[in-house]
Amino acid sequence: MSVVPSVNDCFQEWDGLQKEFQQIQETHRLYKKNLSEVTKLQEQCLATITRQKKKLKELSTALKSCTSSANADEIETIKKIQDFIKGQTSAFFEMEAFLPKKNGFAYKDEYEKFKLCLTVILLVVSFTCRFLVSYRVIDAVFNFLLVWYYCTLTIRESILINNGSRPDGPLYQMFRNQFLSYSLYQSFVQFLQYYYQSGCLYRLRALGERHTMDLTVGEWKRLGQY
Repeated sequence: MSVVPSVNDCFQEWDGLQKEFQQIQETHRLYKKNLSEVTKLQEQCLATITRQKKKLKELSTALKSCTSSANADEIETIKKIQDFIKGQTSAFFEMEAFLPKKNGFAYKDEYEKFKLCLTVILLVVSFTCRFLVSYRVIDAVFNFLLVWYYCTLTIRESILINNGSRPDGPLYQMFRNQFLSYSLYQSFVQFLQYYYQSGCLYRLRALGERHTMDLTVGEWKRLGQY
């Protein structure tokens, strides 16, 4: 059987909770103070980096225009400065990786919700077109929705990349290699398909079964008759 706590035990528990609550309040106050200081430092860093990148870009353009009229020593100095500019640009990129992006997380969250909603809609519409109705108009609406969806995804992906949500790194290189391998495979299969269908169409035209402007839909069935 469980022991029923006494009134004194309850009072002691309450006193302990009150002391802990006061500690939590003090900890939260320090947290807000430090967070405010960190936020100010982040904003200061971002503003300074933005100003530095702009000035370095202008300086780099000016140095390129001065190269044609500079002597050998000046050209050597210009090259050294340009190398330093490249190094500072890389350093800025590493700094920005630890700084918050403006509206980056909110936009990415909205982007993921957009994909989820459109995926559900496309699933419902495709199921309806496949099993429930058979109307050309609904099929056209579904095809238009697909085109609009992927065009919108492309635009949003570009915004995320420019916003720094998907910087160049090991993960991107892994995706890039897999995607390019898939593109090579797809192009090779399409080439084989073109070669095969062109041969089928040529044989059918030679047999007088097809005209010059016909497509190669279902030719393999007709070839099976010969």
